[in-house]
Amino acid sequence: MSFIGYKNGKLHMENVPLEQIAEKHGTPVYCYSAEQLADNFHTYQKAMRGITSDDKFTICYACKANSNQAIIRLLGRMGAGADVVSYGEMYRAFKAGIKAKKMVFAGVGKNEAELLKAIKNDILQINVESEPEMNLIAAIAHKESKQATIAIRVNPDVDAKTHAKITTGTSENKFGIDIKAAPALYAKAKSLPGLSPTGVAVHIGSQLTDLAPFEEAFKRVAELVTTLRAQGNTINTVDLGGGVGITYKDETPPDITKYAALIRDIILPLNVHVILEPGRSIAGNAGVLLTRLMYIKEGQAKKFLIVDAAMNDMMRPSMYDAYHPILPCNEAPPKAEKVQYDVVGPVCESSDTFITDGTFPKMEPGALLSIMASGAYGASMSSNYNSRPLLPEVLVSDDQFDLIRKGQKIEDVIAADIIPEWLT
Repeated sequence: MSFIGYKNGKLHMENVPLEQIAEKHGTPVYCYSAEQLADNFHTYQKAMRGITSDDKFTICYACKANSNQAIIRLLGRMGAGADVVSYGEMYRAFKAGIKAKKMVFAGVGKNEAELLKAIKNDILQINVESEPEMNLIAAIAHKESKQATIAIRVNPDVDAKTHAKITTGTSENKFGIDIKAAPALYAKAKSLPGLSPTGVAVHIGSQLTDLAPFEEAFKRVAELVTTLRAQGNTINTVDLGGGVGITYKDETPPDITKYAALIRDIILPLNVHVILEPGRSIAGNAGVLLTRLMYIKEGQAKKFLIVDAAMNDMMRPSMYDAYHPILPCNEAPPKAEKVQYDVVGPVCESSDTFITDGTFPKMEPGALLSIMASGAYGASMSSNYNSRPLLPEVLVSDDQFDLIRKGQKIEDVIAADIIPEWLT
């Protein structure tokens, strides 16, 4: 169900006209629908409850998709745990109310201080990405008189058929340990004090719109679990990584009940606790980036809509050549004149482009536009490039909306600089 659409000619998020948010908080501004976030999470929850009981699975929201504490807290109240990839995200998740026993620490380059925090807090699981990292975890845990529960993240060499910059499960990727080398590494893990190697983890990439790569990866993981148990290892959990893709343009994401059916048929016969780490498919279509049209520039070959949002506010189009639909917040009449525009931002880079050769109703300066499906990897990847302040974020619930992150002021950005005495 979509909670963002036109009502009486105005683009609404739930029961709030988006222009009301722009009037109060200015533009650019991120807006998120609480109902859409809840609906997306419940879709996973319902699908998993259809195949197993609540105590046999944990859905750990991937905080990297959108790490605002209000969103993490909202999902946590519905039963979500947290998948974190830095101490910063771990700290956010704790502050948002996520319990340690519902938290997974992933990521290929965890440092000693971060691992110490995870071990001291007795989190659910640390996903190990390399043998040196495993050795470090063991040393820290032993020194702290702790037993760190780990899962070794295996690389199954499965091509997810997604964008090269968001695939993680092939042998060329930096993530995980070659699945063929896993049995020897588990044997070593069993011998190290401070480790409880009881899980297997896998994550093959993001924005998957086909179930076939999942099926192949799950089968390889199931075979590995069987092999490991035959060698005397105790495997209690299987972490299956990220969820399914979403619709940006013309993609047809897999049915999550069919995704769950793969888990039922391939993984549940192993009698393990299943961990899922969806992020994009929970937050992606729940958010929009509102931007104001500043200028219309007519070149010899192109017409440009120059908006006040930029690549530093939302990097996906410039970084991944990603497509995000853009809708006027005032619905155009059915027979409105159509014009082809490039939608571009003010940053001094040619890559600061949101859409190339997009078809829009004829636009006028001052129009409010909504960059759709911006809830995942929008605000969380934003930066201060060109000394542009970070944007405010707003959460909508029914007919009300609340600020959940203040926008920076330029004074905030500049205040972080320190001029040494010898330059004063």
